[in-house]
Amino acid sequence: MKNKKCNCIYLGKRILLLLTLMIPLWLFSQGREYIRSQIKAKGECRNVAITQRNGDLMLYGKNGWASTGCPKSLTDALDELNDEKQYIDDVQLTEAGRWLILYGNNGFRWNDIPYSLERKIREYNSDNEVITSVTFNDAGDWIVISKNYYTASDYRIQAWLKEGNEEYGQLWAACITEDACVAVFETGYLFLGDVPTSLKKALEETRLNVFRLKIAGDSWFFADFSGNYRYNM
Repeated sequence: MKNKKCNCIYLGKRILLLLTLMIPLWLFSQGREYIRSQIKAKGECRNVAITQRNGDLMLYGKNGWASTGCPKSLTDALDELNDEKQYIDDVQLTEAGRWLILYGNNGFRWNDIPYSLERKIREYNSDNEVITSVTFNDAGDWIVISKNYYTASDYRIQAWLKEGNEEYGQLWAACITEDACVAVFETGYLFLGDVPTSLKKALEETRLNVFRLKIAGDSWFFADFSGNYRYNM
């Protein structure tokens, strides 16, 4: 496939929750060393969930995972899915501890996600629409992507995604935080807000067909369909 192209749009930075600002970031940079060591030890990493202050995790194999500093409710759910030998596809985790797991054949588990997002997921499931990506933040913004459709919490986000769809083809994935958003299309990317410059450069250089992408502050991770990956965290 041809190289993907990048398109940047500035969006004003939102203020994170006061509680999260009280926790030193260096504590979590220390904890992330464990995630890096696990990626090295396993020799693979299909996906991650990373935050600035509320823990990180990595996925490998069918349902293997390793985490540091994550909410117990999330790790308990991952333990159960691992015991049930379910395929763990994706994990979303916010700074305030909200989380969602996409597993198996359109299976979901979640904690404290926006009600409008829950309704949309249930609607897609009722229509037998296969969901491939879900992302949300603590401000109530969200994006759901399926094999045939995509929808967002706000018409402005929807319109932005539509522009990217028309220019770069099918929407594959997205990651939205309090102060940034990246949308991954078949042949290009769109950026909003404070997206790390190092990530933009890496996406311009990579030959991977990026399918999974996560950001948290200046840290980032992306991987292709086969689990080939690159990260800065």
